[in-house]
Amino acid sequence: MSIVEIRYITPTDDKMTISRIYEESWKYAYKGIIPQDYLESLPEGRWVANLENSNGGTLVCVDNGRIVGTSSFCESRFNQFKGWGEIISIYLLPDYMGRGFGKALFHSVIDELKKMGYRNIFLWVLEKNLRARKFYEKEGFSMSDDYLDDNIGGKDVREIRYIYREE
Repeated sequence: MSIVEIRYITPTDDKMTISRIYEESWKYAYKGIIPQDYLESLPEGRWVANLENSNGGTLVCVDNGRIVGTSSFCESRFNQFKGWGEIISIYLLPDYMGRGFGKALFHSVIDELKKMGYRNIFLWVLEKNLRARKFYEKEGFSMSDDYLDDNIGGKDVREIRYIYREE
């Protein structure tokens, strides 16, 4: 049986291991959404700098001593959503998806943002990432009218803002 621990990232955690979670998750979750050659060319350690520059918090999900997921969060990085908490990212190794790890990590992030005083929380999700959108909707988030147009790997993509409001 798995012993799952969700905790803040520590200076002794291997940042390359955590970056690899992003890399593997991107290759799995964004297959068919983002160009395959771009996904295949993601450099090892691509997200290490992001982990070190966090102006918010980063949690890791640990299964029997192995870091299998990560999520970063902060006060909104967007002026028009001032006063909101933002979930910047949530990623798991593909083998851990659909097994409850993501749900546990997601709820921990929401709890941390609430402790920071945020009653309203949002995140951005790729419009075509239907698996993630279904997950967020199941967890009480709803799609807003806000979106960002972006270009990843030479392909135009749209991100949709999902919101959660505490009653």
